[in-house]
Amino acid sequence: MLVAEKEQKKHEKERAVNECYPPLKLSGLTVQELQDLCKDLHRKIDVVDEARYDMEIKVSKNEMEIQSLNQKIIELKGVKRPNLKRVKKTTDDMLGACADSTKLMKADFKANLKTVKKEDEKREEVTDWRKNVEAMSGMEGRKKLFNAGQ
Repeated sequence: MLVAEKEQKKHEKERAVNECYPPLKLSGLTVQELQDLCKDLHRKIDVVDEARYDMEIKVSKNEMEIQSLNQKIIELKGVKRPNLKRVKKTTDDMLGACADSTKLMKADFKANLKTVKKEDEKREEVTDWRKNVEAMSGMEGRKKLFNAGQ
């Protein structure tokens, strides 16, 4: 059934094209006549391209207008709120839950904190480098550094 419909549509399309645009008769034409025919066809193509371009511009403008109108509609409607479910609780349950949670939060906040001890960093004494230059000069200074490293 689908094959038969495809064939039927194909024949209808060919018939419509042949009615609107008869086949070109190129046999027996001179060079000048062929050039005139080509120029005529180019003019027709230009007209069709202009019409197609104009239609594309109109379509794009209409699409932009539709988008802006849809956005205005959404703004006017506002944000739709979701439906809330009903919860069956008594006022005592609700007050008890609120009061308990706030008390627990205050008490737990300080209880969960860790204590941190500050350790003093060991620092080497910074002395004036000019005093050490004379002491470290020569082989004696290098011996001192070598012995201190061991």
